[in-house]
Amino acid sequence: MNPDEMTALDRLERLGEFTSKYFVLWVLVASGAALYAPSAFTPIADYITPLLGVIMLGMGLTLTPDDFKRIVERPRDVLIGAAAQWLVMPTLAYALVVALGLPWEVGIGLILVGAAPGGTASNVMTYLGRGDVALSVTITTVTTIAAPLVMPAWIVALAGEQISVTFAQLSETIIWVVLVPVVAGLALRLLLDRYAPTAAKVGLSVFPAISVVAIVAIVAAVVGLNVENILTASALVAVAVVLHNGLGLGAGYGVGKLTGMAEDRARACAFEVGLQNSGLAVALATAFFDPIAALIPALFSVWHNVSGPALATLFTRIDGEPVSEYEPSVGAD
Repeated sequence: MNPDEMTALDRLERLGEFTSKYFVLWVLVASGAALYAPSAFTPIADYITPLLGVIMLGMGLTLTPDDFKRIVERPRDVLIGAAAQWLVMPTLAYALVVALGLPWEVGIGLILVGAAPGGTASNVMTYLGRGDVALSVTITTVTTIAAPLVMPAWIVALAGEQISVTFAQLSETIIWVVLVPVVAGLALRLLLDRYAPTAAKVGLSVFPAISVVAIVAIVAAVVGLNVENILTASALVAVAVVLHNGLGLGAGYGVGKLTGMAEDRARACAFEVGLQNSGLAVALATAFFDPIAALIPALFSVWHNVSGPALATLFTRIDGEPVSEYEPSVGAD
């Protein structure tokens, strides 16, 4: 790679890092703009599904065969983390909908979030919180691949009497929105690594920024569609989002410690359980339900990108070492 290519690649990497670092700021700014001028953002709603597909393609690009080897090499912690994610968040969501008395047209959004697979934000937060990044990536991969079966099953089981959409319809949408782009990204990564390694590095440098832009656009579109609902939303909606996320983070960490995981793996489990793919929940809400169903997933997208960094910061303060001195335990046993 010549110096000019290296300089360009460095710039792209810095752009991706800068965009990701201030992700919460971009979400807040876009949400505020959507509240002020919703008509400028509501047209984006027609593109929520393809935008999510772009995000999942980016996730596929970050995967390597080693990520799948870890599933075989360390199945116990992977299965514990995935099972905790599959069981804790859906049941918590349903319990909160019932306990808080949320209307079903709103509460279905919380169930969609609870049934969603782990979000890619969990991998970043695991790194920042000095957790086991390899375990985090592997659990995210497993829950994402299983999403076409697990997510519709939970939605139908928990809200079957309240919805008209079928398991098959939900499963087909998730396959096209999640599984196909992830597999395409993985295949593209393998081809680029073999035949065009420089292009692979460029893609990995650019896609964080593209993913952030896509997520921000999705959140802004949902906010624009729900301006009146947001302005008149009951405090119970915010309480539901905060409790769901906080209890998920705590339960994930607790499961990790109770099953004998090392501290870094328990931290990974916390982020995997508590941080959901709320973008997928938004896409399904807008595709199959009333626009107000996307309200809680949109708020969750904002909130978990506040609570996640806060917990990561708490973990680093407990360790008492500057983040710059920490090396993530990728591949550690």
